[in-house]
Amino acid sequence: MRNVLAASMVFLSLASAHAQTPASKPVKLGVLNDQSGQYADAAGPAAVEVAKMAIADFGGKLLGQPIELVFADHQNKTDIASGIARRWIDTENVDVILDIGNSAVALALADLVRDKNKMMIVSSAGASAITNEKCSPNTFQWTYNTYTLARSTAKALLGQGGNEWYFLTADYAFGQAFENDASAVLKESGGKVVGSVRHPFNTSDFSSFLLQAQNSSANVLALANAGGDTTNSLMQAHEFGLLGQKSKMRVAALLFQITDAKSVGLPNLQGLYTSEAFYWNRNDASRAFGKRFFDKVGRMPTMVQAGMYSATLHYLKAIEAAGTLDTAAVLAKFRSMPVIDFFSEKGYVREDGMHIHDYYLLRAKTVEQSKGPWDFYDVVATVPAEDANIPREQSKCSLMKKS
Repeated sequence: MRNVLAASMVFLSLASAHAQTPASKPVKLGVLNDQSGQYADAAGPAAVEVAKMAIADFGGKLLGQPIELVFADHQNKTDIASGIARRWIDTENVDVILDIGNSAVALALADLVRDKNKMMIVSSAGASAITNEKCSPNTFQWTYNTYTLARSTAKALLGQGGNEWYFLTADYAFGQAFENDASAVLKESGGKVVGSVRHPFNTSDFSSFLLQAQNSSANVLALANAGGDTTNSLMQAHEFGLLGQKSKMRVAALLFQITDAKSVGLPNLQGLYTSEAFYWNRNDASRAFGKRFFDKVGRMPTMVQAGMYSATLHYLKAIEAAGTLDTAAVLAKFRSMPVIDFFSEKGYVREDGMHIHDYYLLRAKTVEQSKGPWDFYDVVATVPAEDANIPREQSKCSLMKKS
């Protein structure tokens, strides 16, 4: 039986030059995500490792106190997640909840965090509602959302004639949000949705769904799912002849992380397009972080793991700048400070809680082009931050200032 908490505490007490007037208690961070299920590779235990890396790089102490880190497995269940989060806040003095890894969980926790006057920084949950219609002054979305990835991929494929889409969608909040966001971008740009089918979470047999897509008039099959659902559907799409250089139908994985690419294998990814917020082999800074991560974990980081490092470090910097653990003061600094690191070279936090940064359109390399076991993609284009995110005038977030 899995341990509901799957938790341990890490005390990092390295010497630090960041100490100021001592706080009355230690700064305490909690990583809450899927540690053992379908999303464990994309975020999971390695997200805890990058949080440790960020704490160590910061110096291990803040406001004269050691920085503490706890983590737990919510098992993709909102009731378990809510119970852990409530205990962390009420009895264990956790100041911020990080990562999340499940959109339904993130949406369920947003009210709790706001009511308790704490903070939540989401790295690996992507429903755009988190910073759109369900936005909260205490919740932030750091790495991506369904809108940003959908917009980046849709615009690129439309430019190549991919104007008729069929969606294969996971039937829960995240998948539905992805389909809705991609559909809106598609229709705005002159394309159309010719059909869609929804599948249960953690499906093993996609054959009937893929047959429906194959028999449609679509020239793009869009996979609005994640994790094992995406890898399984891609493997089976390859078997059906839908994925490959000779296929008449393009395949777009709207969320596809490097761990997924490794599971599927480069020979089965030919012709695939996807968009990400981070790719380890993009430039010298991303390669340097990739090497550090590889040395600790034994593989390259996903975008949400890289985003976790960036989010953790920005949070610690905000506390340092505020000189206090007071939530209002930390929130003000967190929102006002620029984000400059290997993940976000010129980023900032918008009023809706979205971390605004660039995205990258990726195309799978041929087997001959690849120079190593984790060298999967060519970076086809950079999608500027302002182009990728929900336009200000279209936002449904009450915190956005409409001009």
